[in-house]
Parts: sequence; C-alpha cells; structure tokens
Amino acid sequence: MKGLRLYKAEKLCSEIAIGQLFDRSNPAVKMVFAYPLRMVWTVDSSRSGPAVARFLVSVPKKRLRHAVERVKMRRRIRESYRLNRALMPQGVKFNLAFIYVASEVLPSARIVPAMRRLLGSLNSVDVTE
Repeated sequence: MKGLRLYKAEKLCSEIAIGQLFDRSNPAVKMVFAYPLRMVWTVDSSRSGPAVARFLVSVPKKRLRHAVERVKMRRRIRESYRLNRALMPQGVKFNLAFIYVASEVLPSARIVPAMRRLLGSLNSVDVTE
C-alpha cells in the first residue's frame, strides 16, 4: 500500500485475531513497553492476502475517565503510527495492539518517540518462528 493514509486493511477488527492477541497462554504473543505505550504483537501466518500489518488502539477508561480525552489520545496514537509505520519490517503480517498506559493526556511530542521505539523494536524480530 502506498501513501501515508490508513487503509481499511490495516484495521484489526477480527474478534478471533484480537482474542489470540490478548491470550496470555499463547507463547507467540510478545509485548514491548515504551512509556506511555505498550505494544502487544504477534505474527499472523494464518492470514491470506497482502502482507500488511493490522493494528488496534486501546485507551482504557480506567486510565482516562472522560471520553473526549480517550478519543484525543486514540487520534494521537493513530497519527503517530501512520507517520512512523515505515520503521517496521516490510512483508510480514503483524497483528499489533497499542495500549495507552499513562493516567493523563500527553502531547504528541511524547507519543511519537515511544511509537518509534516500539516500531523499531520489530526490526530485530526473527519472523521465521
């Protein structure tokens, strides 16, 4: 996929895939932390089609009580991912979940470096597992 826009194919919306991603007993699921984000990911070899990473963003109500704040942080995280997804290895079918762990609304200047660290950490992954 070309360009900087987010495509429908990049949205992780399969209940089965999300369930596998958050299954703590699954050894294929990995987790990386870079404050204020936590990234949970796995390689999805069962999926057919183009090798594109699919992602979701979660901002828990326990952390940010007001919906306006949660939406604002979701937009900032999505925008950070959109601008920095080129840091990920190409041709691998990742399923990613970004979970916001801070208890206050942070500016984009704090989100972007964390996103770069998280996506850069995927480059050292051996995908032949």
